[in-house]
This record gives sequence, C-alpha cells and structure tokens, in this order.
Amino acid sequence: MTRLTEMEAFTNVVDQGGFTGAARKMGISKSAVSKHVSSLEIRLGARLLDRTTRRVSPTEIGLVYYDRAQRVLNQAVEADALVTSMQSAPSGLLRISVATDFGVNLLSPILGNFLADFPDIRVDMVLHNRHVELISEGFDMAVRVGEMEDSTLRAKKLAETNKRMIASPEYFARFGRPKKIDDLNLHKLLHYSNQSSGHVWRLTAPSGDTRQVRTAGWLTVNDGKALLNAAVSGLGIAYLPSFLYKDALTKGLVEIAMPSLPVEKEGIYAVYPPGRFTQPKVRAFIEYLVRTFRKKDAMAA
Repeated sequence: MTRLTEMEAFTNVVDQGGFTGAARKMGISKSAVSKHVSSLEIRLGARLLDRTTRRVSPTEIGLVYYDRAQRVLNQAVEADALVTSMQSAPSGLLRISVATDFGVNLLSPILGNFLADFPDIRVDMVLHNRHVELISEGFDMAVRVGEMEDSTLRAKKLAETNKRMIASPEYFARFGRPKKIDDLNLHKLLHYSNQSSGHVWRLTAPSGDTRQVRTAGWLTVNDGKALLNAAVSGLGIAYLPSFLYKDALTKGLVEIAMPSLPVEKEGIYAVYPPGRFTQPKVRAFIEYLVRTFRKKDAMAA
C-alpha cells in the first residue's frame, strides 16, 4: 500500500461521507478502502476518522491532515499531467508578438517551414513596435531585439545580429565621412524612436572604450524599414541591425559609415511567461528558431 493510495482513500472517505461512496469512486471494494485508511492511521499513530454506525467524519487531526493530503494529491495529478503534456505532440494556437522589422524581414519567410514541420500548430503573429504584456494581452511568447529589460519573463537567446552605422554614398559625397566618434556630432543622425536607449548610440572605440553619442537627431521614426529608406535617400546616418541593411549594403545603396569601429552585437531573444513548464508549442517554436538562425547568415553583415 503506497502512501498516495492511503491518502487518496482517506480523502475520498471524507469527500464522499463514508467508505461505500469512496469505494465506488475509486473502483475498489469497501474493505480495501477500509484497509488503506486503517494502514494510514497505524502509520501516523493517530485516529483520523470518527466512525459510527450512521456516519463517518474526520477528527480534528483528520481535518488538518485532509487539507495537506489534498494538496499533495493535486500536485501528483499535476505532475502526471505535466509529463503527459511534455511528451505530447505540439499543437494548438501559438500567439506571438514580434518586433515589426524582425517579423517582416526574418520571421515571416521561415514560418512556412515551421508550420510544415508542425501541422497541428496554428500561428497568430502580431507585429508590434512596442513591448506587449504577454499574459494580460494573451500572447504565448514574444521575439524581441536589443537589450533585455529587467523582467519576470523567461528569456532564451536565439541569435545575435551585427549593428552598424550606415548611410548612402550620396550622403558621404555631400557631407563627408566621419573619421572619429566625435565627428558624429557634426552629422545628420537618423533615430529609431522605439529603441530603449532613446537618442543615445552606444559605440565601441577602436581602443575598446565604450562611448555614447547623444544627439537629438535630424529625423526620428518608429519603423526600421522607414529609417533604412531615409538613409538610402541620403537623409543621414542610421544605426541599424544587419538584417535590415544587408541587402542595401550588397546592392551599394548604403555603405558602412565608420568601418574602423568594432562591430556592435545586438541580441535576439524569445521571451515567455515564467514557470517550470514551457508549453510544447512554445518550446517547439523556440528550438526551431535556434536551429534556423544558427544556419542563416542574415545577421552577419
């Protein structure tokens, strides 16, 4: 007789108001239920039930034990369900919040392969230029680019993207090319309004020292693609992740503003609600993204 079986027999007797109802619920004989409860009382050295010819009721000690036993049994049920769920095939609706630039340029093109690998999952991808509240807004997870804010959310680093200052050849022909970080104060800078650091560019000097460039900027927008277009049009210097400027760089539409500076790295993260258990659909998507980005070179320009 296991302890859990004894607990289950005892709690069922209390719930059902007697041994007959408990036996019916457990699918065993009345005498078997009685043996389980008696064994429990002997092991604990305490009487848990008051038995009369008319009714069975818990003693004072029995009530205290009943409360704790219920918690243990509920946890056992949850543990069984957890293992079953973790072994089940990922399925259901996966609702994702994604930074607009990243979703359009990198995530959308690879979703087809993910859905082909996991036909029982449906994806609702919502593009945002803000950090949503995952739980209150009904999202299973989010993909975010840049520095992670302090949060109770769990985070998994998916990849890194290079981040560099770029501008068009026409801009450099007209305004010259900055030779050192301090020269940026004399240039037209294009800012991304949703960046957590605001109008501050954190750069690494050739010496390895970290420098900060603070300017109001000539143009500020809340969309990375629009910022790239502004740079291509010759409006100024933009500081962007490589997945945005790589194609324009390859085509000669933009150039690296200061090639001598070390390349900055920006993290790409999957974030999801806290807890010991990660839903199979979320875990499957995160693992898929890690494998996919490991193979891609879109981050490396």
